[in-house]
Amino acid sequence: MAGFKLFEPIQINTMRLENRILLTAMVTRLSGEDGYVNQPILDRYARFARGETGLIVVEATAVHGAKSGPLLRLSDASFVPGHRELTRRIHDESHSKVALQIIHFLKIARSGWRQTVDMLSHDDIHLIVQQYGAAAARTREAGYDAVELHMAHAYTMSSFLSKRNARSDEYGGRSLETRMRAMTEVILQVRRQVGPDFPIGVRFDGEECIKGGYGLSEAKYMALRMAQLGVDYISISAGGKFEDAVKKEGEPLYPYTGYSGDRTMPPAEYQDGANVYLAAGIKAFVNAHGYPTPIVTTGKIPTPQAAEEILQRGQADIIGFARALLADPDWPKKARLGQEERIVRCVYGNVCKALDENFKQVKCTLWLKQGLHPPDPPPEGDEAPPTWPGGGQLQAARQANGRVLLAWERAADPQGVYGYEIFRAVNGGRFVHLTSATTTRHADDHALAGNTYTYQIKAYDFAGNRSGPSNTATVEIPLPVPVSGDSLRLNGEVEAEMGYTA
Repeated sequence: MAGFKLFEPIQINTMRLENRILLTAMVTRLSGEDGYVNQPILDRYARFARGETGLIVVEATAVHGAKSGPLLRLSDASFVPGHRELTRRIHDESHSKVALQIIHFLKIARSGWRQTVDMLSHDDIHLIVQQYGAAAARTREAGYDAVELHMAHAYTMSSFLSKRNARSDEYGGRSLETRMRAMTEVILQVRRQVGPDFPIGVRFDGEECIKGGYGLSEAKYMALRMAQLGVDYISISAGGKFEDAVKKEGEPLYPYTGYSGDRTMPPAEYQDGANVYLAAGIKAFVNAHGYPTPIVTTGKIPTPQAAEEILQRGQADIIGFARALLADPDWPKKARLGQEERIVRCVYGNVCKALDENFKQVKCTLWLKQGLHPPDPPPEGDEAPPTWPGGGQLQAARQANGRVLLAWERAADPQGVYGYEIFRAVNGGRFVHLTSATTTRHADDHALAGNTYTYQIKAYDFAGNRSGPSNTATVEIPLPVPVSGDSLRLNGEVEAEMGYTA
């Protein structure tokens, strides 16, 4: 894809990105309770750099000293050396640039109690502003290329911006201006601390995705204020709020368990590019007011072609990925070389999100089970694809309630088989990637009576080489037929399998 807009450099203040691919900040749970950068953190982000991501945004790092499990911190000078080593490792690997996302969060208890912004005193708010500024200055000292201010989801700054902000003073929810006051003070303080030539980004919600929350009509004005204050890029997220989180007895609320959490990390059931309209609306509004501030869009953008189309349509300036790069950190390099067919494709099953929710180290279900990090690519020269020793035998069998169970033979490869891509055609149409798996079985839960489904499998190795397709297997599921009254009946054995009765 060399020459495409996705691989055009972009200048952000004094920082030049070699491509328009951004790794959005995502919690890894790899740091210790002490919050210091450790070897697993160094190795994880160095692996992303080897894949040629344009801008790596390191996971949310606390500006204050409050404990919150395995979360990175930059609340005092003692954390700077570890972060300096992290930026050195990343810069030594490739031309990737690296930003640090800094965050302030409020208190939360296992009882379900949580601190809210209306509980903060004016002194508390002024301290938060100072803490952001001090952490941003340490970010520059540590060798980062930029700092990103976390103002999204369930956390402190987003809670000030929220339409659910219950304060009644100059930082409260009575007007959009008062809701933006804390944000404004933080941005101004950070700029004072880092200087005019250090890039500042902001990550915030284009829509809260909760009842009574704000939407795009207000978010575009928030983004305009950020641009007017000199923010150098704006990254658009959605949702991730405590207000609709699922409560679990004896566990602290996790803000990505409700509908708003799905909007932050759209699962497989959601359409591709589910949140692109937010970035598109914000970009159009900010640009129309004379500000060329780069806008980042995120949320289930699966392929280089999809990313390129967003850029070509002018809906965003930079494409943000998290889960897709977790599944394959070499996504940018493979796309640049025109090797899209070698990309290990995220299935958006959100196993990674579930690990984060349970305070476990975040991995991808597509990796080999024993790995803490994505596997490194094999040495150059592995061009041989996996083979099917038995000819690629695939079986498909209809199960109860409409599921189709697939089973296929194990492929072979000298360097090892990494996984399998499953393709499905409906009613004689073209084959479309359904999902990927690391085992030789899969249950298709989305097969519907009245249609004919044809499947085939491709194996891929550590270099991303794809095998030829397996044999095809076809399942025809007859449509229910009406009988007496309002009941439905299927023909023959399908009736019992599908659970229908007369």
